Amino acid sequence: MCKIYLFKVSFIIIMEKDVELKKLGLRIKELRKVKNITQGELAHAIDKDQQSIQRLEAGKVNPSFIYLKQIAKGLDISLSEIFDIP
Repeated sequence: MCKIYLFKVSFIIIMEKDVELKKLGLRIKELRKVKNITQGELAHAIDKDQQSIQRLEAGKVNPSFIYLKQIAKGLDISLSEIFDIP
């Protein structure tokens, strides 16, 4: 019984993490589009490849603090703006 409960809790936590990463990715995409910057241009500005930005915006990456600071700098915004997620 305990193992089943732990599995359910772990599964829920993983699902919540996926949802939050997708929200973060969509927020970054929204900010990038407001700035009228392509994925390639943002990638070039922060010395990453376009596929890295694509994966981030799709919610497939759990970005580090440093990566998010680079994104903010590349978009010329504050780091806190990234986290202004509804």
